[in-house]
Amino acid sequence: LKGISRIYGDGDTEVRALDNVDLTIKSGEIVALLGPSGSGKTTLLNIIAALDTPTAGEYSFIGNDVELGNVGKMTDFRKKNIGYIFQFFNLVGDLTALENTMLVQDLSGKRDKKYALELLERVGLKGLEDRFPSQMSGGQRQRVAIARALSSRPKMMLGDELTGNLDSETSIQVMKTLIEICRKEGMTVLFVTHDRSLTKYATRVLQLESGKIIRVHIPIRTNEDVIFTVTAPNGNLVSVDQISPN
Repeated sequence: LKGISRIYGDGDTEVRALDNVDLTIKSGEIVALLGPSGSGKTTLLNIIAALDTPTAGEYSFIGNDVELGNVGKMTDFRKKNIGYIFQFFNLVGDLTALENTMLVQDLSGKRDKKYALELLERVGLKGLEDRFPSQMSGGQRQRVAIARALSSRPKMMLGDELTGNLDSETSIQVMKTLIEICRKEGMTVLFVTHDRSLTKYATRVLQLESGKIIRVHIPIRTNEDVIFTVTAPNGNLVSVDQISPN
C-alpha cells in the first residue's frame, strides 16, 4: 500500500479513517493490527481485501496493481487471493459444516470436497461435518469459518476480531489452529485484535491510531516470554515490552 487514505464525509463531517498509510507485507508474514475502536484497523483490512475503495493511494499485490474502484475486478481479486474470517462467523444457518466450508470453493470455482473434509479434520471437527451451525458451539462455528476461509487456498488470510466472541481458552485454541495451518500452507496472515495476548502469534504488530500507523512491534521469542521491541514507523527504537507466551 502506498499513500492510502480513506475519507468519509466532507467539511465539518469529514472523517479520515486512514490517513496516508504506507504498508508493505512480505509473503508468509503474520501481521497483527492493534488499536482502539475507530483507529482504522477494519478499514485497512477491508481495503486490503478489496471490499472498500480508498479515497487516495495505490495498492499492489504480488507485483500487480489492484484496480480498486472497479467492482468486478475487485470481486475477482478477492476470489483468487483473499480468505476472510469474521468476528460473527457469518455461517449460512441452513447449510452443514461441510456445505459452509465448500461454499467459498463454489464461489471461486475451485470445488474440492476432499480438501474441505481435510480442512474440517485439521481444525478439529472430524465427525461434525453434517452438523448445522445451530448444533455447534461458538468455538466450533469459528473453526468452520476458518476452514471455509482456507478452502479456496487463498494467498492471504485476513481476520477481523476473529476471536472476539470466544472465551480466552477457546480464543487461544482457535488462533493456534489458524496459525499452524497458514504456516504449513505458506499463507500470509493479517488479523485485527483487541486482545494483546494474541499478538504473540505475529511476526510483526502494527499499532494504529487516528488512521495512522504509529508503532511497529517486532517480537523476539525466548523460552519463557515474548519480548517486543517497539519502534516508530521511521525505525527509531521507542521501548521494549514483554508479555507471557501462555
